[in-house]
Amino acid sequence: MEQLKAYKFRIYPTEEQEIFFAKTFGCVRKVYNLMLDERMKNYEESKLDVSKKQKFPTPAKYKTEFPFLKEVDSLALANAQRNYKCYDVHVQTYSLKDVHFWLLF
Repeated sequence: MEQLKAYKFRIYPTEEQEIFFAKTFGCVRKVYNLMLDERMKNYEESKLDVSKKQKFPTPAKYKTEFPFLKEVDSLALANAQRNYKCYDVHVQTYSLKDVHFWLLF
């Protein structure tokens, strides 16, 4: 029988690192919620026209409106977009579009 091992780590970030983490997590949350809000608005507008294809927004779109998004790592924002796409595909696959069930951070 194979035995699995696990390791637990605890980090003690400096004050500068804590600020960096807080900014990154906050910006990722903001981008995810902006994409979700835009998707909800597009869905409400095109609810009757099912042939209309909706595009996924990108984090770069929001950087002009919210300049603080330029301060954080772009890969973190790209992962927020990726997570949103996975959520959206899941909703469309299981036909939950008509259910008012939206994930917010």
